[in-house]
This record gives sequence, C-alpha cells and structure tokens, in this order.
Amino acid sequence: MKNALHQQAIIYLCLLVFGLSNSCSKKSTEPDTEPGFQLGKNNYTMDIDGITREYIVHVPAGYDENNSTPAVFMLHAASGSGEVTYKNSGWQSLGENENILTIYPTALVYCYEQSSGGTKTTTRWNSLPGVATFCQGQTLQDDVKFLRQVVTELHQRFNVDSQRIYMVGFSSGAQMSFRCAVEMSDVLAAVVQSGGTHQVDTVFTPQRNLPISFFLGNKEPWYGNGVSWSLSLFDSALTNYPLFQKITNVHTNSFDFEQTYTMTGDTNSVLVATFKSIPDVGNRQFNFAFVKGLDHSYPNGSNHPMYGAGVHWEWLKQYTLP
Repeated sequence: MKNALHQQAIIYLCLLVFGLSNSCSKKSTEPDTEPGFQLGKNNYTMDIDGITREYIVHVPAGYDENNSTPAVFMLHAASGSGEVTYKNSGWQSLGENENILTIYPTALVYCYEQSSGGTKTTTRWNSLPGVATFCQGQTLQDDVKFLRQVVTELHQRFNVDSQRIYMVGFSSGAQMSFRCAVEMSDVLAAVVQSGGTHQVDTVFTPQRNLPISFFLGNKEPWYGNGVSWSLSLFDSALTNYPLFQKITNVHTNSFDFEQTYTMTGDTNSVLVATFKSIPDVGNRQFNFAFVKGLDHSYPNGSNHPMYGAGVHWEWLKQYTLP
C-alpha cells in the first residue's frame, strides 16, 4: 500500500514538474504580453541605439483591457521632462476624467545655441532642421524612432485604439509634434502644437495629410520687447506679419490646406483662423488659434483661464486614423 502511494506521489510530482516546464518553455518562445502596469502612474525605460530613454504612462482608473482605449502623447518644452509635464500640463486629470491613456516622454540633453546669444545645455527634442542650432560635436538621436517604439510598447501592454492615438506638444515639444505630424502621420490621428512650431520656408511631405492645430498666446516673447498684441490685429497679421505668414504657409503648403480661412471666436478670449483641407472633404482642418493673455506657457487652468488639455481633447477626439 505504501509503495503504491509512493509511486502515485512520484507520478503526480513528475506531471507537475513537466507541466511547469512546458508552461515555462511555451512562455519563453512567445512575445511578452504581460500587462506590466498599474492603475495611475507608470515609469518605463527602453534602450534606443544604446541610449536609455524614459517615458511615463498614466492609466486611468476606468481602464478596461477588454475595451480599446485612446492614447495622447504630451511632449514637454526645452528644459522640461515627462515628469514635469505629467504634474503640470493638466493631461493626467483629463485622462482620468475621459478614460484615456496619457503618455509623457522625456527628451535627451543637448547643447544648443540660444537666440539671445550664448549656449544652453538641457533637454530638447530633435525636431526638423531649421529650428535649433545644436553645438558642434553633438550626436543627435532619432526621437521619431524613440516615439514609434513607445507606440509599439503601448500596444504590447495595453489595449490601445490604434485609430485614436494623438499628440500634443508645447514649445520644443510642439516643434517635435510638427515633425511627428510629418513623419508619424501613419500612426497619429491628429496633432496639436502650443507655443512652438516650424516657421520655415520649407514644404514638407507628410506620410499622410492629417488635422493639425497651432495655439499661440498674444503675450509670447516672440514679438519682442515684451509687446502684448491685441487680438484685433490677428486677422491682418495673418496676411501681413512675416512670422505669421511663415507659420501659416508651412502648414497649408505641407499638409494641403486652402490659403483662405474663416475666423471664429472673439477678441476677449481667443480667435481661431480655420483653413479647410484640399480637397474639401470631411472635417480635416488646420487651426491657428490666437489666445488672449497667454504667455510662453502651456495653459492648464491655473497659469491661464484656458484649460488647454480640455480644449485640445475636445478638438482631437473628433478625429480617427483612416
């Protein structure tokens, strides 16, 4: 009797070990699809061309792995980080309320020349040529490659709605968002830039013509000498002020929008010039918004009455990747 029980125990143990071994073997040959996240804030790192890159993902409490979820990238300004943007942009709370994944990548540190003279060494996105003059000897990394890999990892960890991935950027992050509108329009449904863009005499060829918006404050230091522009000047500035002409042209010419526009809003808050797509089908548009009282800041409802995340999400969410 004892021998029989002993034999049964050995057989059971062997089956258990075999089962575990088979399970482990199977797991090692399949892609890692483990969730690897918690609700709330998640810090991730990855290796891109031998360089460690960082990003944060906020997972809302209402996230359900059985339902595809929209995702929004928020790119920080020069000298910023994913951590700073996570805390201050307003997108974390917006993501909770709207049940969307929000992503906060961090740029690398570079030395670059300042327009006011001298150099500065801090975080900055490697956007398209003509925006920043980097110091000699700098090895620039491919930020598009980094952001595409973040998208890949998002799909591995979460049930992301691949037709509803968006990007928002401020200052240097806005310039990077423009680059992504050109080079990642096969992935992004729509893009918003705030306080930064490409004002160059260049026509870019995007992978896809997507909807794009640009927000600029009337108290930006761009105008020089601390001048605050009246919103009543916006209409004439679009056709007569060289800076605004360059901003308008690089968008309309690169993404196929009409040169004419319609103006909405009011001079007490914000005016929006809307340029229709060519051909004029669907609701694809380029918006140039001029915001009263906004300096070089991403509006979060505390530093300015506008809650940028809310305003931008209301516009973004109407678009899906074809």
